[in-house]
Amino acid sequence: MTKKIVSVLFLSLFILIALVGCGATDSSTGNEGNKENNGDEKSNNEILIGITQNNVGIDSYQTTYENAFKDHAEDLGVRTIVLDAGGDVARQINQMEDLIQQNVDVIIVWPVNGKAIVPAARNAKEAGIPVLITNSPIDESGFDMVSGYTGPDNVLQGKLAAEMMIEALGGKGKVVEIMGLPGYVTSAERSQGFREEIEQNSEIEIIETQPGDWNREKGQRVMEDFLTKYREIDGVYSANDDMAAGAINALKESGRLEDVKITSSTLFAVGYDAIKRGELYGSVQQSPVEDAKLALETAIDIALGKEVPFFNYFETPKVTEENIDQFEKPIF
Repeated sequence: MTKKIVSVLFLSLFILIALVGCGATDSSTGNEGNKENNGDEKSNNEILIGITQNNVGIDSYQTTYENAFKDHAEDLGVRTIVLDAGGDVARQINQMEDLIQQNVDVIIVWPVNGKAIVPAARNAKEAGIPVLITNSPIDESGFDMVSGYTGPDNVLQGKLAAEMMIEALGGKGKVVEIMGLPGYVTSAERSQGFREEIEQNSEIEIIETQPGDWNREKGQRVMEDFLTKYREIDGVYSANDDMAAGAINALKESGRLEDVKITSSTLFAVGYDAIKRGELYGSVQQSPVEDAKLALETAIDIALGKEVPFFNYFETPKVTEENIDQFEKPIF
């Protein structure tokens, strides 16, 4: 009888030890998991964001974007490395490689060329560094290499400019187009949106398209060529207000400004004033401050491991003489 009691006691003790052991293992695992999660969490001042921009010196929009980016990073307590490619694709690729070597948490790219940077984006992904595209989308062949895009919906901007053109011309007439820099995705998308809307919802004919390279002087020269070639021009679509200002100058000099309606994208201060004077029918508001803040905030979310949408757009409303008083004059 004594042996049976001892056996029962021994078996009970063995079961108790086993249960306690299992409980200790589960508790330990849970604590380790919590430590690991806490270790992954970062405060803003531990995040390092690198950005390589397209060409800060090309226009006041990019200058304003850069200043807003730096100011917002300081407000949020985030460390940044801010670079400018100066419009040079090779330089931008080298800058991306440098940011990879510096082991930043996220690389933001304002592409000089949406196709050329795809291999560099691939290198960053292979190094475990997310890439976020800002302002001008990357070529679709690189979508798998990046974490997302922030900025304006450029196709929509072209569509909105077309809606204003249709309204200005009553749906009929002949129009010329001054597009942005060739090979630049933004240029292609704004042209695409404009053309699709015109072709689907009007009888307007787009008689020719020429690049103005985002430059006022080039836009003026292109418009002068159009005026020499065509006796009848009812409207001009410009992909940004700087080139639209050049077109306005050419039309003034030829004495034909009153006969031509102009619509544009990316409302600049010069465009704002032109709308007020009745020289520019309408443009599309696009804030470089909102552009910069959205890029930085999205990059921080990516660095913290949060899920973000692939396309992150901000609003770009139409601005005409009828509603311009609802908008502040741009500082760029």
